[in-house]
Formats: sequence, structure tokens, C-alpha cells
Amino acid sequence: MHITFQGAAQEVTGSMHLIEINGKRILMECGMYQGRRAEAYDRNLHFPFDPKTIDALVLSHAHIDHSGNIPNLVKQGFKGHIWCTAATRNLCAYMLLDSGHIQESDVEYLNKQKARKGEPAVEPLYTQADAERAMPYFSGVGFHQPTTVADGVSVTFYTAGHILGSAVVALDLHENATGKDWRLVFSGDLGRKDMPILRESETPERADILLIESTYGDRLHGTAEEAQTKLRDLVRATVRRQGKVIIPAFAVGRTQEIVYALNQSETEGDIPQIPVFVDSPLAVNVTEVFRIHPEEWDEEVRAFLSGGKGRNPFDFPRLEYVRDQNRSKQLNYLRDPAIIISASGMAESGRILHHLKNNIEDADNTVLFVGFQAEHTLGRYILDGASRVKIFGEEYDVHAQIAAIDGYSAHADQGELLSWTQSLDRSRLQRTFVIHGEQPSAFTFAEKLRETGLTQVAVPTRGQSFEL
Repeated sequence: MHITFQGAAQEVTGSMHLIEINGKRILMECGMYQGRRAEAYDRNLHFPFDPKTIDALVLSHAHIDHSGNIPNLVKQGFKGHIWCTAATRNLCAYMLLDSGHIQESDVEYLNKQKARKGEPAVEPLYTQADAERAMPYFSGVGFHQPTTVADGVSVTFYTAGHILGSAVVALDLHENATGKDWRLVFSGDLGRKDMPILRESETPERADILLIESTYGDRLHGTAEEAQTKLRDLVRATVRRQGKVIIPAFAVGRTQEIVYALNQSETEGDIPQIPVFVDSPLAVNVTEVFRIHPEEWDEEVRAFLSGGKGRNPFDFPRLEYVRDQNRSKQLNYLRDPAIIISASGMAESGRILHHLKNNIEDADNTVLFVGFQAEHTLGRYILDGASRVKIFGEEYDVHAQIAAIDGYSAHADQGELLSWTQSLDRSRLQRTFVIHGEQPSAFTFAEKLRETGLTQVAVPTRGQSFEL
């Protein structure tokens, strides 16, 4: 058996891991790489393998850095099943279509700029039609239900607690030629303990091979209570300046968490009653998926429903969900304090770019980051203190207040990752691979794992293969 790490190796985007056994090729994840525009386009367009040779795809969850390049995979010849949980399939139906739409819209806007400059036009990475053609290949299965995905390979999903439908993946592998058996456990993205909305992650009983994420492998998060207090204080301070709070947020998971947090604060009278806009058609659709999956909600949300004046966690009087593009444009003319939550979470595409363009030069406003910002993304440049940034090819001075809250992260921190790995039965664990983390996080976490007694711990590079 061979495993090759083709993405999210010493980085956090473009997740893609190839397993070869019994003459079959199983791809785990097919994420979109996000970073420098030209490099991202090239990496996403050109796979390091022939998509026609992939027999099956196993998907841990719907976030674009894990699922976002599936339309390209299908476009270039993949014909197998895409195995995931039912909720992940439902989310991808919205997310991939939205991704195609965003790419078409952004390219249309950029091409107008290029035409004025006499520069050649560019093509979208894929279109809405490409995304639609990918959906019939998805096969949703339930948690804890072993499912055969290829000769000698079955998959079982466990709750990851990261976003709706997110899974820890356990692959049971039998090599026909040697009679060897392995259980490969892939953490996917692990959620945090004691966070609202979703149930906490599960740990499979055993693993021979472990692939563990390390997004926050070198740090600890603040608590949910600290995050709530900081959000309240930032909103109050911005309103006193008569400014707006602009929040880039992932449409799946983070937007719902922030809406719920604002709902709690508004219910308790902790923040002024100002308009809150969720300006992302995808976030609107995803929130509807959350509404119809109350079985995934945790006890805190259920308690809020019973004690919070009977409100839905994702509704309150001053909240408006914005689908229509013209309504989105009207938000540019707001003069009074307001909160605008919009995708994408790393400020790489979508409506958030327009809100940043129109608000980042006003010192009364606050740009608030509530999620991880990968290297070379616009969000990372702003968060790292850039004084001038380029949006849609034009440069803007950063005068708005820049803030970040890590307590809303949907990723487990170092302590939570270590706790999860220690709850595994390690008696059979042969190899551990630390992935989905930038170099400082990945190498720090790998060393922490060694300190707990694990000896065969590797931090693979992109394209590196291992025979097992």
C-alpha cells in the first residue's frame, strides 16, 4: 500500500491524499488550494495525477479547502463514487454551485478591469454547470455504517464536530497480495470541545495509521466566553464611532456561530440593536440546512431555544439574510452602524471583497476576522498589518480597525488535538502523519506527539509518498 500527500502538507489548503492498494486508487479529499492567485489557479487546474485513474473519492466534510476542486476532478474524467455523510452531500450541493458562481462573477468583474487596461481576459477555474455535473457522483452514508468503497477498502464515518456533517474517516484496508490489514484513521478537521451548536468529536477505537490535522498545532484558543466578551466589546466600540463591523466568515459553520453569538448578546441586551446582514447566498442556503438538522445541535442550543424567548438560534429581529445581488449592493450606501457578515472567510472571493473595498479605508469601521487566514490570502495580508491591499486589481489603504477573535475557531487547538490522539488505542499505531498545518504548527505539533510517546511521526511534504 502507498499513500501520497498531494495537498495540505505543511499548508492548510488544497487537501488531497492518494491511497493506492490492490490496484485501486482512492483519493481522500479534493480541496481547492487558496493562496497567490496565479499559483492557486495553476495548482487547482492541473492535478498531480490523471483524474480518470481515480477509482473512488472519500470526503471528510464540505469546506472548500477539502471539497472545492471536485468539479474539476469530474470535468477531467473522474467517474467513481464520492463517499461522504448525507449532510456533507447536502452542503456540497450548495457550496460547489456557489463556488462556480463566484468564480464566474469574479472573472467577469476582473475581465472588465483587464479590458480597460488592454489586458487579455481570463477563464474561470470551473463554472456552475461543471459543479452541477459533479453532484450525481456523490453518495451520502450515515455515521458508524461501514461501507465498501473499493476492493479491500471500506469506510466508516465518525462525528468530527467541526461543521455540519463533518467526519473523522476510518478506512479499513486489506491488501490482497500480502493478506495484511490496516486501519487508517484520518482526523479530517476536528472541532473543539464545549463549543455551541454541534456535538463534539468522536475518536475511533483504534488506528494502525493516523493522519492528523495540525491547523492550530502550535497554540491554544481562548474560551468561548472570552470570544463572546471580545465580540461584544468590539461591536460596542465600533457603534460608538458610528462605524460598521465587517466580518469575513466561512459560509458553513462560522457564519452560523457568529449569528448565534450575536443572537445571544442581543437577547441579553449586551450589544446595541443595530442591523445585522448575512450577505452571502451560500450562507443563507447553508443556514437552511442547519435548520433542518436539529438532531446535530448540542444541548446548549436546545437550552437557548427553551430559555431564549423561543427564538431560533439563527434568527432575531434585526437580522436580515441577503440573497439578492441588488440588495447586496445597497449595503454599500449604509451610513449608520451595522454588522455585515459575508463570505469568503479568507477574503479571497465573493461579496466580502466588495464590502472590504467600500469600507476598509474608513477608520470608523472594524474588519473582524473570526477564522484561520492562510498564507498569501487577502485576509492574511490584512490581519498581518498590511497598510495597502489590492482588491479586484485596485489598491486601497487600510484605515479601518483590524481585529481577530480566535475563540470562535472550529478547529481544535493544540491541547484538544493532543487529547483526541491520546484517546486512541495506541497499541497498534505504527505511523502518524501530521498534515493540514503550516510549517510552524505542523512541526511543533509533531514534536508534542513525540513527547507523548509516539515515535514514528512524520510531517510530509507535498508530493511525498510512503510505502506501508
